[in-house]
Amino acid sequence: MIVSISQPAYLPWLGYFDRLLKSDLHIVLDHVNIDASSKTKFANRNKVRTADGWCWLTVPLQSKGRHGNMLLNEVEISSDSGWRQKHWGTLRACYSRSAYFAEHQAFFEGVYSRDWAKLCELTDFTTQYLRTAVGAKCPTLRSSAMGVPGEKAELILNLCRTVGATAYLSGPFGRDYLNADDFAAAGIQLVFHDYPHPTYEQTFPGFEPYMSVVDLLFQCGPSSGSILQGTVAVPV
Repeated sequence: MIVSISQPAYLPWLGYFDRLLKSDLHIVLDHVNIDASSKTKFANRNKVRTADGWCWLTVPLQSKGRHGNMLLNEVEISSDSGWRQKHWGTLRACYSRSAYFAEHQAFFEGVYSRDWAKLCELTDFTTQYLRTAVGAKCPTLRSSAMGVPGEKAELILNLCRTVGATAYLSGPFGRDYLNADDFAAAGIQLVFHDYPHPTYEQTFPGFEPYMSVVDLLFQCGPSSGSILQGTVAVPV
């Protein structure tokens, strides 16, 4: 059984869903502190395509008094609703002319009309919709409900053991902290997911990789799952 594990993300990029599509089971790592690394911090932000290249859509978090203790399944969204109008306005301005924007407009309009209390509630709701849209049907567990001990590499290995994984499909940054010998000793194959990013026609001239999957979905609609897996070549 191929297992993947990743922290929840806001409007995740294509590679996130490609890993789900290649997994038999996915574990949402939601009981750890939010990642503060500038390279991998996507729990509350992601990129969308604009006429000038790209921009961040960032969900503001309530961090006052938390002193670094911001568990992903507990962190709260700022009570300032301005971010919701900004995100919805940006999506409309950048994608309203995209071929499939209208098919998803009602969902996203509903998302940004709601008052979200916790980040996990927002990411769970939107990611489930996006998973369905690209055909990622593998079952999902939440680490916060599993009661598995450990930290960092030990936690990842223990989660894999708990669910009976025969292979662990890790993100590329796993090379920085995972020990292949430990996985081999546990009878689990360690595989790194080096995502070959596809190209496709975007709303504006030129191509910007590593955008949120909504960039692909609004442009390519029902073909998005095949395109992000590289099984359909799309001219740019």
